[in-house]
Amino acid sequence: MRRWVLAIAILAAAVCFFLGAQAQEVRQGHQTERISGSAGDVLEDDPVGRLKVYVYDLPSKYNKKLLKKDPRCLNHMFAAEIFMHRFLLSSAVRTFNPEEADWFYTPVYTTCDLTPSGLPLPFKSPRMMRSAIELIATNWPYWNRSEGADHFFVTPHDFGACFHYQEEKAIGRGILPLLQRATLVQTFGQKNHVCLKDGSITIPPYAPPQKMQAHLIPPDTPRSIFVYFRGLFYDTSNDPEGGYYARGARASVWENFKNNPLFDISTDHPPTYYEDMQRSVFCLCPLGWAPWSPRLVEAVVFGCIPVIIADDIVLPFADAIPWEEIGVFVAEEDVPKLDSILTSIPTDVILRKQRLLANPSMKQAMLFPQPAQAGDAFHQILNGLARKLPHGENVFLKPGERALNWTAGPVGDLKPW
Repeated sequence: MRRWVLAIAILAAAVCFFLGAQAQEVRQGHQTERISGSAGDVLEDDPVGRLKVYVYDLPSKYNKKLLKKDPRCLNHMFAAEIFMHRFLLSSAVRTFNPEEADWFYTPVYTTCDLTPSGLPLPFKSPRMMRSAIELIATNWPYWNRSEGADHFFVTPHDFGACFHYQEEKAIGRGILPLLQRATLVQTFGQKNHVCLKDGSITIPPYAPPQKMQAHLIPPDTPRSIFVYFRGLFYDTSNDPEGGYYARGARASVWENFKNNPLFDISTDHPPTYYEDMQRSVFCLCPLGWAPWSPRLVEAVVFGCIPVIIADDIVLPFADAIPWEEIGVFVAEEDVPKLDSILTSIPTDVILRKQRLLANPSMKQAMLFPQPAQAGDAFHQILNGLARKLPHGENVFLKPGERALNWTAGPVGDLKPW
């Protein structure tokens, strides 16, 4: 047993030393690699001039008043809905003439209803969204002509517009019926899932760019940690019997690798968390209650190869970011083999992934900076909307035609908000 542990330790040190030395050049900018093919071109697209967006001017109770009541909404991982609104208000794609708009945006802060611990409560969200849609349908003619098919909404809840944080209940609810024709911009993405409709734009969760910028370390720092993870492995308060949280994948990571010297994993969240990611070769990005988390953003920004453990996940801007080239995908059932999977990746493959991650356009696409910058997540969302143009013939309804059932959905959702 001691010989095995010693051998693993020596392997870890050798791998990390070599990769750390090689990565110094990558992080100093001497070795970067342009994203090949159409993906690189798409990331660098400029959406200005390709679409026009009309922003509905809603009463503040749907957005700004909620934020004023609880400013914490600006700092949680669901804050993309707030920053997208702010961005569009001053964006060059905004039009004040709805007759020339390609898209219509309804700014509703559905996640800005927080518990004392800072988690969003989704229970009022369906009624809030219904109320906003009823308002724009009554006061403007544009919703009714398409029943939302040329409208988009930012819905960053755990399971998007299913508006629940528990998957089983989210599936039972389904997407809010009034949003069935709209384009949803959401963090949740999983193939063949009730809560991801065709045509949705999957985006990264919000991670504070300024905070990450403040924790950058010298670019020549070696990556001396082979595998890194900080977070829960079990959620005993919400899943006391175990096995449901993260579909058991996180528990498997802990049980199999808690004593493995290649793995720096813990529930502790040290003040050096961001610095530690910059010292790591691989960063685990397992599912939790939902498939996504800010770790994916942090890994990309800090050049740590994301190890994605979430079966059938649909990743942010998947039509623009070459996730297969920059990340490692491990099936949930293969977690017990994680050490052999990662140590068997050839060094040249690891170095190429690091070179791609060092490309500034890759990092920029994952962030919502203030103010906005070319190529950032705001612009990737607009690029996604622009690629859907021109609208097809099925977008606009014939006079008197109706496609949505306004009384569908749970009875509680039909109550006034």
